[in-house]
Amino acid sequence: MENYFLKAQKFAKEHIAPFAKEIDEKERYPEESLNEIGKNDFFKLMIPEEMGGLGGNIKDHADVCRAFSIESATVGLCYMMHNVALMCVLTYGSDESKKEVVDSVVNENKFLALAYSELGTGTHFYISDIKTDYSKDRVKFDGLKSMVTSATFASYYLVLAQSEDNSGIDNWVFRKDSGVEFLPSTWHGLGMRGNLSCQMKIDGVELDKKYMLGEPASGQAQVFAVIAPYFVIGLAGVYSGLTEAVLNEAKEHSIDRKYPDGTSLSKFETVQIHLAKIYSMYLSSVSATKEACESALAGDEDALAKILSARIIASESAIESSRLAMRIGGGKAYNREGNLERYLRDAYASQIMAPSVDVLTVWLGKALTGQDLV
Repeated sequence: MENYFLKAQKFAKEHIAPFAKEIDEKERYPEESLNEIGKNDFFKLMIPEEMGGLGGNIKDHADVCRAFSIESATVGLCYMMHNVALMCVLTYGSDESKKEVVDSVVNENKFLALAYSELGTGTHFYISDIKTDYSKDRVKFDGLKSMVTSATFASYYLVLAQSEDNSGIDNWVFRKDSGVEFLPSTWHGLGMRGNLSCQMKIDGVELDKKYMLGEPASGQAQVFAVIAPYFVIGLAGVYSGLTEAVLNEAKEHSIDRKYPDGTSLSKFETVQIHLAKIYSMYLSSVSATKEACESALAGDEDALAKILSARIIASESAIESSRLAMRIGGGKAYNREGNLERYLRDAYASQIMAPSVDVLTVWLGKALTGQDLV
């Protein structure tokens, strides 16, 4: 069995790390890294081998997201979105749409993204206000999506919209050339600056019904059956990786920072306490994510609860560890020397990224008591 974490970690040092600082400072998309991800077959991770892919599973998904995010959480996030969208197409796509998308990924290194969030519903992304007008073979769409990661760079975008009878939501695959318009000027991220998470304007765009995923009004069921598990565990991988990056940088700074008498910052007890706490949070994040993946693969009854918990742990650990690391970094970190200030900003995106930590915590409480999540 191939160790995708080690493979992705080696790749990330060569093809992600060199661009991480620049994409944050210039708020530009990590195009070089995503191109190399395609060339090195990572976009094919979740596609079955018989369809030309690598046949990866949910653990491989989380491992690669984590490895990429040690060097750049932005790249890890963009990659994670692709895997989640692709899993939806693989699970629910028509034979025709599935073949089109898979062929594009396998043979042309194309990738996917999610366009679920809306201004009116925020982190409750499974509620959509996109208007639909159905005819015999086609559907016309009108509305606005917010915070579309990889906007303009992905070739396919998954969009949730109202079903024909307004009894639920449908999940659709939109091609980039379908007529949608991106509004890049709407993106002003505090962290994760390179993901180009801007708005998507859908003004009278028409699609053939073959691009609907699954049965009519099944969108919400798809959210909780496929989208949420892969999205949530993917983010657990992303923020576990970010916490590992925080730990590595804080350790290096504490050892390298010397006082005039040659004493290392790492010799001070307060710094040692901060490092110990950061390490414990890193270990908790990685362990919880691994446990959740193993539980999902085993089909355990509490797998969903573990997945939700892993994301909560990873998100809160990233925030707290980067806060403590800024103390270790002191004035240098505050003056944006090194990467700690970037890590802090990237970490704070985790608490509001849909489903937010607050929403996930409510879901976890419901899952533990046998209740429906919504």
